[in-house]
Amino acid sequence: MSDEAEPSSSGFGTDVPGDVDDYISANEGEPSLPWDIFSHVFDLVKNGNQAFRENRFEEAISCYSRANNIKPCDPVILGNRCAAYIRISKFLKQIPASASEYRARTGLDPTTHAELALKDVEKLMNLQSNSEKAFILKTEALVLLERYDMARDVILSGLQVDPFSNPLQECFQNLGRIQANFTGRRSHRKAERSDDFDCTLCLKLIYEPVTTPCGHSFCRSCLFQSMDRGNKCPLCRTVLFINPRTCAISVTLNDIIQKNFPEEFAERKLENDTMTNFGVDLMPLFVMDVVLPFQKFPLHIFEPRYRLMVRRIMEGNRRMGMVIIDSSTGSIADFACEVEITECEPLPDGRFYLEIESRRRFRIIRSWDQDGYRVAEIEWVHDIYPPEGSRERVGLQELTNNAAEYARLWIGRGKRAARQDRRRLERLLGVEAMMPSLQDPERFSFWLASLSNRRPNERLDLLRLRDTRERIQRGLLYLRAEEQGCQVQ
Repeated sequence: MSDEAEPSSSGFGTDVPGDVDDYISANEGEPSLPWDIFSHVFDLVKNGNQAFRENRFEEAISCYSRANNIKPCDPVILGNRCAAYIRISKFLKQIPASASEYRARTGLDPTTHAELALKDVEKLMNLQSNSEKAFILKTEALVLLERYDMARDVILSGLQVDPFSNPLQECFQNLGRIQANFTGRRSHRKAERSDDFDCTLCLKLIYEPVTTPCGHSFCRSCLFQSMDRGNKCPLCRTVLFINPRTCAISVTLNDIIQKNFPEEFAERKLENDTMTNFGVDLMPLFVMDVVLPFQKFPLHIFEPRYRLMVRRIMEGNRRMGMVIIDSSTGSIADFACEVEITECEPLPDGRFYLEIESRRRFRIIRSWDQDGYRVAEIEWVHDIYPPEGSRERVGLQELTNNAAEYARLWIGRGKRAARQDRRRLERLLGVEAMMPSLQDPERFSFWLASLSNRRPNERLDLLRLRDTRERIQRGLLYLRAEEQGCQVQ
């Protein structure tokens, strides 16, 4: 065996990225975290780094994800989790296909890990646009996804920032060898178009093919939509013990289809994209409850129609709307809140366990059924602010500052009372870390209102309200009432 291995699409080498960064108390220019929150995040990152250096990457990702839930968008946490995703993806790509004959492979496939790494590093580059490490991590993730032209553009952008960077120059040379190796593969004879390449469920060219243990191939989305109503092969009725998490796309069959039928493949991809990327003014709806912006909570998905919806949005922007049935009209409410799926765990029986974070509110213009679930045309809604520099605007800022001080005291008392309840304490730490900037009173007002448990009709009124001052005053009233152990009528 030669000392220098031939470069391949699995990346620049198993030791890239070489190591993870230790956590520091705060990034330059940002206020420090409260000591108890910082200490908890510090311990999680420290444990994650130790697991990473001992090649226990799944454990490392778990630690980084918990730290990210408490302190989102931290460059150290994002960079370290991205590095762990890349290491797992590389490890999985180097396992020969024959190995799965003797030991079943579970968990996410290498492509999914690379996509998760790409998502993290894109957030990192928004925070540190001139970071050499960020350029290298993004290049590595794109190479694992075989997006070589995009990887080349990333390296060139990095070299524009630092033309004398030796790591970036080395990455550029390695990428050139990888591209030459990829484009030099022998070309395949085009296959004749026949029904053999059609999905027997949708009767179209198979898109993202999945082959079952009984030997039948279907579109990935078609198969799991069918399995929402029974875990049997749609053709031979063999019982299937597969789920979206453990069932990877048939890479070989997908490559054959893409290379031999590029025009039809592009049409199928466009069709799939329209089902997963709804556009700026369209939103899939999960009809359950009213949520306010700036909340985190778990969600259990078990209905077949919502399983389909979750699979589609996980392939798109990971966002949907949460809405309730208005008791006064019997139809869905006119206001709802956008939520983002931050964590998604598919269960063996097809259900999903989700971690949700609510983002911003919207008004529903009209809605309709699509494959069993609701989709709505929406418009984003914002509060009406007093003019900049006016007495009302100054008074609103003073009210925001005073309310923030009261909220901090309220959370502090809650943390002292929850010293023996670690789960509740961790939840309070997470809520405290999510506190928005006081320079944005609208965002702060929703965060304040979400601290107390309100009835659905009260939360719906808060979504409809466009007066920031009134919402802050209601939030303070709710906190005081909860502290006194009574309900506001």
